[in-house]
Amino acid sequence: MNDVEGVSIAGRVVPFPKSISPQAHAFLASMVGPDGLPLNAVPQPAPDDREGWARSKETVGKFMADFTSALSAGLLSSVESFDMAGVRVHLATPAVQMLDGCVYLDIHGGGLVHGEGEFCRTGARRMADQHGVPCYAVDYRMPPEHPYPAGLDDCVGAYKELLTRYAPENIIIGGSSAGGNLAAATVLRARDEGLPLPAALLLLTPELDLTESGDSFETNKLVDVMLPRPLMNANLLYAAGHDLAHPYLSPLFGDFSAGFPPTFLQAGTRDLFLSNAVRMHRALLRAGIAVELHIFEGMPHGGFGGRTSEDAEMISEIQRFVRQHWGKIPSPR
Repeated sequence: MNDVEGVSIAGRVVPFPKSISPQAHAFLASMVGPDGLPLNAVPQPAPDDREGWARSKETVGKFMADFTSALSAGLLSSVESFDMAGVRVHLATPAVQMLDGCVYLDIHGGGLVHGEGEFCRTGARRMADQHGVPCYAVDYRMPPEHPYPAGLDDCVGAYKELLTRYAPENIIIGGSSAGGNLAAATVLRARDEGLPLPAALLLLTPELDLTESGDSFETNKLVDVMLPRPLMNANLLYAAGHDLAHPYLSPLFGDFSAGFPPTFLQAGTRDLFLSNAVRMHRALLRAGIAVELHIFEGMPHGGFGGRTSEDAEMISEIQRFVRQHWGKIPSPR
């Protein structure tokens, strides 16, 4: 028995797959510089580097603002912003309401450090347009100023308030990336506090393991053009000394046998967080929870920019799932 701990692939070029649409191929190419490295492959500041995080928030904020601007063209829903039970939220109302009495609670992504303001507001509008129901987006507090548990407190607080306005079977919670972390953690904590479960949960390319123990954190490093590097410094900044493996920080390690709603999981074969979705799928199956796992060929973290046939197929699957579960009470365990 030898003591080799891995496979050496230094210097290898990983070509873009021929198995995806031309538009998806073009998106991947647009995210890579002349040196062959993803444009986003910028190391994060140290957890205690406040000036570095201020610069990071400015740089990433500009990227997310540009991304938001591109995504917001053609949106039809209106949006208003206000405080709800002490939590800042953005309420998007669809131009045409498809389901009466139903609501979507959206939790934005951004590595637990970014994504506030206009990015969150636009996310609410996208979800309202996509599902034809009102969407509340939680503009939760974030570090460095507000580390854990501030953001989770805000998400749980928003869910509690929605329960005073809507039946739980008419509420679906969803989040992408860091939003997937907070969406799952919100359900776990709400359940532990004796609150009813929502009708279903959407976890898109979710950041469910802040310990970053999964295989894809190594195999997809620098292969994922949207999220090329692990986010450990941001995880430590967010956790503020708390145990990264606690289920409210890494929901992957939660006890789902105590109850959890039907769940939709999505990732891509080039997603840094692929292992998070795969492992969560197995954990929910072991607990007897209804769960779907959708893995898209060649897809990086967050999709192909929203304008490809693959993105359209993903949205269609999500719409089918939510319509299947809105208005249905999850089976108790």
